[in-house]
Amino acid sequence: MRLLLSLSHKPLGLVGGCVVALWLACAVFAPWLSPHDPLKSFVPLLTPLSSSPQDGFFLLGTDLLGRDILSRLVYGARSVVVWAGLATATAYILGISTGLAAGFYRGPIDRVLSFGANVILSFPILVLYLVVITRFGASGLNIILAVTFASSPAIFRIVRALTLDLRGRDFVEASVTQGENTLRIMLVDILPNARGPLIVDACLRLGYTAITIGVLGFLGLGLPPSTPDWGGMVNEGRGLALAFPHLIVFPCIAISSLMLGLSLLSDALREGGRGPMASHGLDETATLPSAPV
Repeated sequence: MRLLLSLSHKPLGLVGGCVVALWLACAVFAPWLSPHDPLKSFVPLLTPLSSSPQDGFFLLGTDLLGRDILSRLVYGARSVVVWAGLATATAYILGISTGLAAGFYRGPIDRVLSFGANVILSFPILVLYLVVITRFGASGLNIILAVTFASSPAIFRIVRALTLDLRGRDFVEASVTQGENTLRIMLVDILPNARGPLIVDACLRLGYTAITIGVLGFLGLGLPPSTPDWGGMVNEGRGLALAFPHLIVFPCIAISSLMLGLSLLSDALREGGRGPMASHGLDETATLPSAPV
C-alpha cells in the first residue's frame, strides 16, 4: 500500500499505471470493448477511419484477411496479459522458492542451485525460448514453460542475494534462536521484507515477457494462428507494410505502450519503494538489476 500511495507524487508513474490499467481493462472487458468479432472477415485492407456500407466503421482499418485491427488489438491484450502474467508468476514461484532455500541454508544447496542458475543464464535467453518452443510446440502452456525455464534463474539470484543479507539480521536470528519453523521464517520474516525489489523487478519482467510473446508470435512460434496476437499481427502484415503501414504500426504501438507503461510504473515504484525494509536497515533497490536478465 505504501508503494502504491507513493505513485500519487510521481506523474510519470501515474501515466505508466494508467497505460497498464488501460490494457488490463481491454483484457478483462474485451467482449464489450471490441467493436467487431476479431476472427470475422470483412473487406480486406481497409485503411484507418474507413467504413463499409454493410459492416460499419473501422477505426484502425482491417488486415489482409479483412479482420478488424482494433478488435484484434483488444483481444490481443487478453492474450498478452493472461499468458505473460501466468508465465511471470510461474517463474517467480520457482525463483523465489529456490532463492529462499539457497540463501537461507547456504552450503551444498546454495552451490548446486547457483551452479544450475549460472548454467542456464550462460545461454542467450532468446535461444532458450526458441529451443523450448521448437521442442515442445507453439502453445500458451509451452510459452509458460519457456519463460519459467529462462527467467527463474535471474529471479533466483535476486532472491538469494536478498535472503543472504536478511539471513544475518537480528530479527531473523531471533526467530532462529527461538526455534521457529524454517518455512515460517522464510515466508513470514524474510520474504515480506524483500518484496520491494521483487515488485519492481516483476513489473519490468512482465513487460519483457510481453515483448517475448510478441517476438515469438512474429517468428511464428507463439500462440496458435487463430488467436489474436500482437506479434503475430506484425508478422502477418510485414509483407505489405510499405503499402499498408497500419498493418504493423498499431500492433507495434500496442507492444511499445505496454512496455513503456510497465517501465514507468517500475521506475516510480523503485524510487518510492525504499521504505518497507528501512526498519531493518536494508536498501530495497541495492541488489536490483537495471533490467531483467
